[in-house]
Amino acid sequence: MKLHTVPALQGFVWVRRGFQVFLGQPLATTFLLASFLFGALLLLLIPGIGVLLLLMALPLVSLGFMIASRNSLDGQRAGPKVFVEGLQGPPSQRKTMLYLLSAYAAANIVVMLLSDVIDAGRLEALQTAATSDKPMSAEALNAMLGDPRLFWAMVLRLALTAVIALPFWHAPALVHWQGQGVAQALFISSLACWRNKGAFVVYGLGWLVLILLFSFIANALVALLGEPRLLALAAMPAGLMFSTAFYASLYFTYADSFRPDQPVGHDEAVLLDSDRPSGN
Repeated sequence: MKLHTVPALQGFVWVRRGFQVFLGQPLATTFLLASFLFGALLLLLIPGIGVLLLLMALPLVSLGFMIASRNSLDGQRAGPKVFVEGLQGPPSQRKTMLYLLSAYAAANIVVMLLSDVIDAGRLEALQTAATSDKPMSAEALNAMLGDPRLFWAMVLRLALTAVIALPFWHAPALVHWQGQGVAQALFISSLACWRNKGAFVVYGLGWLVLILLFSFIANALVALLGEPRLLALAAMPAGLMFSTAFYASLYFTYADSFRPDQPVGHDEAVLLDSDRPSGN
């Protein structure tokens, strides 16, 4: 397996391929996302360790969607079992995957603790107020939102979360499909993301533009028809569609970032070589 550098515009191709997988199997892929959301809710109900287990499960969810997208290229339908496929390898590989999941959870917990220290618990207070039967007064809400400590804590959280995403972006797939160790997978993932940073920037911008475009069109239709309830009705299916297509696109960011040493099947050859300029 060799690292491969793609043009920046390949980021748009990744977005498009994610929608192709979703539109090819809309019910199956949406059911995968719904299964994850239901499982996440169950994990959060476990006192004490629910959040930790959910954080550990997130890389398995990304890997599961990668497996599902890969299977869809062969015309196969994937069920929720793809989410545990990453733990069904040889014992040594399973242990490596568990170490990777633990490292991901630990990194995110450190980020949350640092953010809590900076904002002095204000974000947690906002979350509690949002789910409370007794709403917070407008004055108290404005004062909390205007607190610079909350702003800088959110900036830190977003920045560190982005930093964590780079080494863990491809790492579960590298452990699962390539049998790499934790340190090697994290290093190779970081290197692959850095070498294709232009494509990842375009990839992120592509999702942002689509979401903003949908919001603009939806709000324009609501204003034209004078039915605010239509926005609420459209928000949930649109959110499911965008989220499912995003997860479905993750496999293509992996497949385009690495070239296999061994010959690949027809479907994967199309995946790896189509939409690329000649000479890359």
